[in-house]
Amino acid sequence: MSEPAKAASPAIRAPNAWLVLAALVVGLLLGIAARSMAGGAPDSVLAVATTVGSLWLDALKMTVIPLVVALLITGVAQNAEAARAGRVAGRTVLWIVIICTVSAILGMLLMQLLVGAFPLSGGAASALQSAIVGVAPTATNAPVAGAADIFGGIIPDNVVAAASNGEILPLVVFSLLFALALSQIAAARRANLIGFFAAVADVLLVIIGWVLWLAPIGILALAFVLGSSAGDAAFAALGHYILLVSIVGVAVTLLAYPLAVFRGGIPFTTFARGMLPPQSVAVSTRSSLASLPAMLASARQLGVREEVADVALPISVALFRATGPAMNVAVAVYVAHLLGLDPTTGQIIAATAVGAVMSYAAISLPGEVSFISSIAPVAMALGAPIEPLALLVAVEMVPDVVRTLGNVTFDVAVTTVVDRETAEDSAAQRPAMARTRSE
Repeated sequence: MSEPAKAASPAIRAPNAWLVLAALVVGLLLGIAARSMAGGAPDSVLAVATTVGSLWLDALKMTVIPLVVALLITGVAQNAEAARAGRVAGRTVLWIVIICTVSAILGMLLMQLLVGAFPLSGGAASALQSAIVGVAPTATNAPVAGAADIFGGIIPDNVVAAASNGEILPLVVFSLLFALALSQIAAARRANLIGFFAAVADVLLVIIGWVLWLAPIGILALAFVLGSSAGDAAFAALGHYILLVSIVGVAVTLLAYPLAVFRGGIPFTTFARGMLPPQSVAVSTRSSLASLPAMLASARQLGVREEVADVALPISVALFRATGPAMNVAVAVYVAHLLGLDPTTGQIIAATAVGAVMSYAAISLPGEVSFISSIAPVAMALGAPIEPLALLVAVEMVPDVVRTLGNVTFDVAVTTVVDRETAEDSAAQRPAMARTRSE
């Protein structure tokens, strides 16, 4: 792997999750209290809260488009470098791409089924729609794009105009083509370009880190506006959201077990017992990186060869977010449902594709930091506004536990599969080599 590809992201710490959650709860309670006053919340207070919240939202939104381009270029280039690094690495990257694509499709299907089977109550949904439009007046006024509009413009005739208009699918296509073309140029120039885009991504992530440190203030203001407009329906919606998104994450996580059993050749009970130590670390730390030592120990306990585990697991921790595509797509679908939007088939396909592709550029950062950058492009492709994400990030702490649990489980499951497949490849090659020598 080239040096730019290996370079670590800046050390960005997420804001205190409990402080952000407290700001959300306090803001909602203050808004509900103001709503119950005679005449409701004073207009001057609402105006100040709306301005503060909108400024914080704009600070988050300004990084989305350039960060998507930079992360995709460096992420795809990093995957390509890893795939060229050897048979174990290449097989690991192939499984990462397959699972992330399937994960995005499952997330889209499952969340659409869940919001259809367990919809938010009509009164709560109406109140929230009115409240969110108060924070983001254009949230539900965007024209609905058809399949012909979306896929007819999949190749941007002007990439700068596409970025300016927030046309996410053409930008993703351009970034993918750019990253793939990078592999065809001289190594020194490729390293320079990858280093440049990695630096751009790092700078934007630092800015996001700064903005998120102001999250308690921004979320307090936004929650006040939401509470004063929607009342206690806001609490019902947040609980509903956490439950449905977590169900999607758990469903994807469970698929790691048959993968390890049928493709990795590990008995179910053996795999389940072996996963308990790294899963415990994952739940307590919400960090795949912190779980790596326990994953390495579990892989060896499951009989994975050391030379495979020492390559496949670090690559998985760096590049693989198995639950990410499903849960990111699920969040975007939930936002569309919350606002009463009805995405077209073209938008659904586009959002699923963007959810899968963005996972190839996953970054190993706290969930609160990567939440906006990972989900905003999916929401934009689905035709949903990204403003509600600023409030949902305050409760990401709970779904993030499910995300990490699933990622750690899949990291080890994929490692068992790669170990078995590369062992079978080696066994198949030995007779062929023996025949060649005899001839």
